[in-house]
Amino acid sequence: MVSSIVIAVSFVFMAISLLWIAITVRKVVKTVHNLEERVDPLITKVDAISAQGREISVHFNEISANLSTTTKYLAESTELIKDEIAELRLLVSDTALVAKDKVDLVSRSIDRTHAQVTDTTEFVQQKIVVPAREIAAIMAGVKRGLEVLFAPAPKQIDRVYTEDELFIG
Repeated sequence: MVSSIVIAVSFVFMAISLLWIAITVRKVVKTVHNLEERVDPLITKVDAISAQGREISVHFNEISANLSTTTKYLAESTELIKDEIAELRLLVSDTALVAKDKVDLVSRSIDRTHAQVTDTTEFVQQKIVVPAREIAAIMAGVKRGLEVLFAPAPKQIDRVYTEDELFIG
């Protein structure tokens, strides 16, 4: 009987222990459930932020790739522009030298032509115009002399002219 009482008391302690464990487990489950309810919106938000982070990361990768490509093309374009500018500088320099030479050539040609025109004008003046004036003056003198020599003799005034006859007009 004592052993039955011990067994009965043991069962009661076991039942109380199991009840106490069940209550504790129930409290723990309730706490975990409450914690899960509180954490679930946070997890949802973290998932949304994570998805946005992934999208932002993808966009950053795309932007980075685009910027890298743009930088590469810009560098290539800059090199091409530098090469073209160097060629243009050479061309402009050569053109300036050729233009300067041509301007000098034209200037010398104009100076030479001016000198030749001046020399020709002076030659014509000395060899043709001056002698032609002298010949013209001599010829005018000869003409006057011949007119005087071959002119009819002047008429003698043997009558009186009236005033109307003397009027020229």
